[in-house]
Amino acid sequence: MVMDYISRTIFGFLIKHRVISIGTKYYPTNDMEREYVQMVNYTRTMLLEIESAHITTENIFNNVLNEVGTGNIPDNRKFIELKPAENDVNEYAMLSNIIMGSDRYLYIEIFKRNKPLIEEFVRHIQRARGTIVERSATEIVSKMLSKNDAIRIGIELIAKGMDREVDVRVAVGMTGAAAIERSINLNKQIGETSGVGFTKLGGEFAIVFSSKFGNLEGSPAVYDNYVFIDAIDSTKFIDENGRDKLVEIMNEISSFIENECKGKIEGYRVGGDDLIANMPTKDAALRAGMDSAWHALNNGVRLRVGIGKSRREAGERAQMADNIKIWNNNPVMVFDLADGIYSYYIPSEFTRTVLDFMLNKQGRIAIIFIFVFVATLVGWNMGQPIFGLIAIVLALVYALTA
Repeated sequence: MVMDYISRTIFGFLIKHRVISIGTKYYPTNDMEREYVQMVNYTRTMLLEIESAHITTENIFNNVLNEVGTGNIPDNRKFIELKPAENDVNEYAMLSNIIMGSDRYLYIEIFKRNKPLIEEFVRHIQRARGTIVERSATEIVSKMLSKNDAIRIGIELIAKGMDREVDVRVAVGMTGAAAIERSINLNKQIGETSGVGFTKLGGEFAIVFSSKFGNLEGSPAVYDNYVFIDAIDSTKFIDENGRDKLVEIMNEISSFIENECKGKIEGYRVGGDDLIANMPTKDAALRAGMDSAWHALNNGVRLRVGIGKSRREAGERAQMADNIKIWNNNPVMVFDLADGIYSYYIPSEFTRTVLDFMLNKQGRIAIIFIFVFVATLVGWNMGQPIFGLIAIVLALVYALTA
């Protein structure tokens, strides 16, 4: 832990941005997760804070209003905080969203047995492209395309229930079990009152309704999620490897985005060194950017990647990558989170070697420090300061060969 903090402090000073994490502590449970975790840790991918997010309850609520759509959340709502949001970005949660995607489970419970109402709820969820996982006379577990969709549909179901004098409890979670547990915890806090519970930035929140609110006037909030990808110093790569190699790599990235991430390529000319794609979700955009950066790096190409709600925003984010470096430019992906800006930074092979040494060979670091300190002290007392320089050279040889 100490060396991790020291490493983040040192590289934060060199990069000139706060380093939130180096690698990840995410615990994988399947082959895909293991592959991601191994890649993040092998490349020592860093999560950086470019512009700090202001994480407050008010900002979170405004963010939910914007993402779900103001017309989809009635005015007689009551927004409550059950557990404060973390006052920092959680790298574990970030990677979890990228790996697991944006789909979320929606748990619905009615407090009066009403089978016709449950049937109506099922049809409503299916019309919204949701999948029914389980159902009973009083409960439904379903899977929605995103958290925002789940919240929006949950509020629509609450309106239908309250019109029939039936309170409806809704909860959103990454798994069905998490959604059910969230509903149980919400019930302890507010009793059998209509409301929807969800998480945001590590906090637990709910939107509660105590009276009928009729039909909602809003429509699903739609946001574009653009990913802009550009090869760094492509001219040098072409001189060393040929244009055909760059074309091959960019074609592979384009194919991956279209086939694996379900993105739509909007700007790519075969033979070019950049492309822009519109992704179905922000998580898909982040996954496309990360996987593309790793794949290109494995083939000798460094990418700068920007994620944004418009083509221009994505392009501007990619340009920000030019200033995120130690000495030379390395792969960087810049994106927004809440009202802040963050990035994933993949350090050079030399930097990774230094990090591996710092994080895994603390004993050798202690030996080197003591050796250099003693040699410098002895040399100073003997009037031979060159002893210190010789000790530093020997220490470097030891560090690189031991």
